[in-house]
Amino acid sequence: MQHKVIVLGAGGQAKVIANIIINSNDLLLGFLDDNKEKNTNIISDYKVIGKFDDCIEIQHKNTDIEFIIAIGDNRARMKIAQKYNLSYYTAVHPNAVIGMNTKIKEGTVIMANAVINPDTAIGRHCIINTGVIVEHDNKIGDFVHLSPNATLAGTVQVGCRTHIGVGATVRNNINIGSDIVIGAGAVVVKDIENAGTYIGVPAKKLIK
Repeated sequence: MQHKVIVLGAGGQAKVIANIIINSNDLLLGFLDDNKEKNTNIISDYKVIGKFDDCIEIQHKNTDIEFIIAIGDNRARMKIAQKYNLSYYTAVHPNAVIGMNTKIKEGTVIMANAVINPDTAIGRHCIINTGVIVEHDNKIGDFVHLSPNATLAGTVQVGCRTHIGVGATVRNNINIGSDIVIGAGAVVVKDIENAGTYIGVPAKKLIK
């Protein structure tokens, strides 16, 4: 069945997600964004068709349309998901590798060349970016963002709204709590419970 999809957001993240929708042979209807004028061209011939709040009327009139939030900031994405009770689309690039018994919840994006190995659970409205490796038996909370080429070894848990930076590595059997930022290139070798930003090899909390 071909899905009809509207993207909430019209920035760089939206372009990547739009590309996934098109490559999945689903129907991209356009973008909603509060910061761009209607009919602004975003990618190819696909345009902004309205503001965020227009999604309410669109969903009411067209129950077969699905939406996806294309905003990289975890808290901003969460606020939009909480504000709008919509049917949400899950975007999985055809070149992603999805292992057996993997569960991916609504609104999540799995980008090109990502590898999600067996028995992994990924929450709602997550971003699993280009080239990410998520090994077996991981548990990824809602509104998590795994940046390009991040690597999570086996049996890792990541709490809600946590952001793992570009090229960061997490050792096996590690628990990372909620509202944590792991900096680009950091290596996590011990559990991290307290909110904050962690950088370096091994990763340590950034003291401002």
